[in-house]
Amino acid sequence: MTARRGTVAGHAYEFPTLVELMAKATPLRSGDVLAGCAAESAAERVAAQTVLADLPLATFLDEQVVGYDEDDVTRLVLDTHDAAAFAPVASLTVGEFRDRLLAWAAAGDEAAISALAPGLTPEMAAATSKLMRNADLVAVGRRTRVVTGLRSTLGLPGRLASRLQPNHPTDDPLGVTASIVDGLLQGCGDAVIGINPATDSPARTVALLELVDEVITRYGIPTQSCVLAHVTTTLRALEQGAPVDLVFQSVAGTQPGNRGFGVTLDLLAEARAGALALGRGTVGSNVTYFETGQGSALSADAHRGIGGRPVDQQTLETRAYAVARHFEPLLVNTVVGFIGPEYLYDGKQVLRAGLEDHFCGKLLGLPMGVDVCYTNHAEVDEDDMDALMLLLGTAGCTFLIAVPGMDDVMLHYQSLAFSDVLTTRSVLGLRPAPEFEAWLARMDLLDDAGRVRELTADAPAARALLAAAST
Repeated sequence: MTARRGTVAGHAYEFPTLVELMAKATPLRSGDVLAGCAAESAAERVAAQTVLADLPLATFLDEQVVGYDEDDVTRLVLDTHDAAAFAPVASLTVGEFRDRLLAWAAAGDEAAISALAPGLTPEMAAATSKLMRNADLVAVGRRTRVVTGLRSTLGLPGRLASRLQPNHPTDDPLGVTASIVDGLLQGCGDAVIGINPATDSPARTVALLELVDEVITRYGIPTQSCVLAHVTTTLRALEQGAPVDLVFQSVAGTQPGNRGFGVTLDLLAEARAGALALGRGTVGSNVTYFETGQGSALSADAHRGIGGRPVDQQTLETRAYAVARHFEPLLVNTVVGFIGPEYLYDGKQVLRAGLEDHFCGKLLGLPMGVDVCYTNHAEVDEDDMDALMLLLGTAGCTFLIAVPGMDDVMLHYQSLAFSDVLTTRSVLGLRPAPEFEAWLARMDLLDDAGRVRELTADAPAARALLAAAST
């Protein structure tokens, strides 16, 4: 390892390792302060960013942030690296790579950006994001194309999908069904109808899967269901013959972080194989769904890198995307403000983190969505979330998450409402997934301009759906 130095206003700053250089170059966030790895001043941050900009991009293939020998995520990243995909940018520095991405984005060259994914490591993506303004993250994210599918096609240009999240504090079937219908009538649910169960009981998981599958089947809805139980619970549900569309799991960017979640790479591979064997897709075969969030590794004391040094939370978050990428997901989302102000203190930090996560995830080839959310004890409000929501829509976010009335009554945090998805689509001229849009039209839920319309007596198909919520 080589100590690197940068000078600002006549003062020299030294960065003994790549771990420290990455951390000091990161825009300010409370989690890095908590971990003791944040820059001590704006000048030190600028010095680190200047040094990082001149770092050859290929450095990340030879010098690790988390050691190869002790971490299976690092081994996964380096052992599966695609040198041919990396070749077009292999000679660039991090700063030059940033400039190249912005030039491609300005030219609308989506193919050039998207083709890089197998050749990029998470640290390359994270380093580049640290040199970008918010507008840069939006511009490149918008031109990075990732398309996936199971029973609906996600990630097409001009589309914004949504996860309909019908959580209920007791998993009450009537309450869950009412929330599903509420979301469907507002044009939501084309990414997934995904429930956070109140317990991790295999029996409850199977019951919820069967409930959602019945709604999807009865009304011919081109979407997929998911009960966000632990992957081991989903494996038991598969053994019982449950209608599993998507295997879900929260993942982290280090081996100890994933151990804290109770998962291994082999376990994820086993569950994916089980879901694939069911053959439930109609337009594709992406059967996994992963959730992440900045600060998860730190909260599990699983954030150490080379020499035991703390790794910044944004770099660790991006490493989680390498885990997700390996299993060809239909969906990945960062729950950007869910952990709390210890990791992202205020609206500015949450907004920045959401744009970073979206940019890095898509650059690495992921169908990236965001739960635009916050906890009530954070210095965040709905205006902050509106700004992030609209910026993500502009950036080509694959999907947003929405709950009834924007208040998650089971997890006790604030997310987006179903109407917020409609607002984003309307303001930015975006549409649902094509198969779901056609279903909305068949259900008499679209007006002549293709917008979700008010439920009226001349929409018998939709009113039949409404009646289902009370039976």
